[in-house]
Amino acid sequence: MRVMGVDPGVAVTGYGVVELENGRLTALAYDVIKTNAGVDLPERLRLLYERVLALLERYRPQWLALEELFFSRNARTAFSVGQARGVVLLAAAVRGLGVASYTPLEVKQAVAGYGRASKAQVQYMVRAILNLPSTPHPDDVADALAVAICHAHRLGGFW
Repeated sequence: MRVMGVDPGVAVTGYGVVELENGRLTALAYDVIKTNAGVDLPERLRLLYERVLALLERYRPQWLALEELFFSRNARTAFSVGQARGVVLLAAAVRGLGVASYTPLEVKQAVAGYGRASKAQVQYMVRAILNLPSTPHPDDVADALAVAICHAHRLGGFW
């Protein structure tokens, strides 16, 4: 079973693809999708959509997992993240994927065993669970892998 975790944003979207096989979880790919701030928003969203579709075609996950939208104090940021999240959800729907959404508390609980774990604790556990040579950077990548791990955990079959 393959799961693609996504931490959406207009400027930077983190992604991570993990495979759950025989009770073992492996990272297949992880990185960021960046869009240029000098480009109009509709064009940036189109680019994000096309890049996510290309990743879905390349890695062929059965599931796409995201964190639920967290409302920050900055409404502009929340709207921007919501637009990017919508584009990612559209790409998943076009490819016919199952979609799962988790709260930050659920992701931290699944990855670190504690719903109030720090970002550093979650990053450490992502590295340990996936047996990565180093902590994934930037934070968007580690967050995307964490949500993929969370969904794999919910699917069962490892731990």
